[in-house]
Amino acid sequence: MEFQSIEDIIDFAIQSEIEAADFYQAASENETIRGIAKNLQEYAEEERKHEQMLKNFKENTEKMAAYKFEKIQDIKRSDYLVELEYRPGMSYVNVMRVAMKREEQAFKLYGKMAEATDSAEYAKLFQILAQEEAKHKNYFETLYDDYMATQGD
Repeated sequence: MEFQSIEDIIDFAIQSEIEAADFYQAASENETIRGIAKNLQEYAEEERKHEQMLKNFKENTEKMAAYKFEKIQDIKRSDYLVELEYRPGMSYVNVMRVAMKREEQAFKLYGKMAEATDSAEYAKLFQILAQEEAKHKNYFETLYDDYMATQGD
């Protein structure tokens, strides 16, 4: 991927957040188990918050300077799971696996993009995006880990 401006990167990231929100929204509407549907709906809303954050960055790229990085623990659960394709009616554990892998892929993509650019401004934006995806990955890995602990794992 080649970007011509910071706005191009932000537009790419906004589109990714919209696609993620749409995925979680559609998945929530296809779920018959209320708890799974609720978690997916909440995550669609979370993705929409990230979309808005990116739109704010686009309106004023100086807002990126105010972004606070934090240490996100990587449980690495998804690193050892095979990828699954989402299907309505999947078990809770498999829905979490799909979500973890989606967030892991986005995290890795932005991390690689940060390393590949020569622009300090682009690198910072990619690092912000990677950080946000790491938060998403951690959220789903924690849900998965908590669930698996109840199952004796």
